[in-house]
Amino acid sequence: MVVFDWDGTVMDSIGRILECLRDMCHDLDLDVPHEQACRDIIGLSLSTAVKQLFPRVSATTQEALQLRYRHHFLRRADEPLPLFDGIEQLLGELQQRDIELAVATGKSRAGLDRMLAQTGLGRFFRHTRTADEAQSKPHPDMLQQLLQATGHDANKSMMVGDSLLDLSMANSAGFSAVGVSYGAHGEQKLQCCNPKAVIHQPLELLQWL
Repeated sequence: MVVFDWDGTVMDSIGRILECLRDMCHDLDLDVPHEQACRDIIGLSLSTAVKQLFPRVSATTQEALQLRYRHHFLRRADEPLPLFDGIEQLLGELQQRDIELAVATGKSRAGLDRMLAQTGLGRFFRHTRTADEAQSKPHPDMLQQLLQATGHDANKSMMVGDSLLDLSMANSAGFSAVGVSYGAHGEQKLQCCNPKAVIHQPLELLQWL
């Protein structure tokens, strides 16, 4: 089984996420955190991300931040986001090889389902897990649930993602980990998790299966 993160791994959505975070902060007259701090929370559930970015504000303000982020993301929902070049070809090739494909993402269930429908990629994934159904990354809960749902073994499964959260989750679950250098974190940072490989474009993954 090969499990993919979504944002920054399958879909080129990092820029949109950063825009929505900036707009969220402006709405509540809060300073926008440094860009790297914002990149570091991509992949977390929204509630966990807001708490990490703004640990000192009140719970009421944290809830308001979540509402404003959702507002800005949904306001842009009809503006298509591109897939990374080669991702659809990669998924098709893996499917032809009878490799089980899945998604583990910090997106909401509604958000992932919307993206699967818009992109037409839903046909590749029988099983998906979101932040609505499992503990936030880097806890291995999402991957453990996918193992239970599919009957696959962790030592024969792979997690592909663009952040330390993804690779740490893979390590905790006993999956092999492959980083992608074109998303939230670059190759140097991803190497901290000792991945099997760090790839620079999606089709390179075929060399590591």
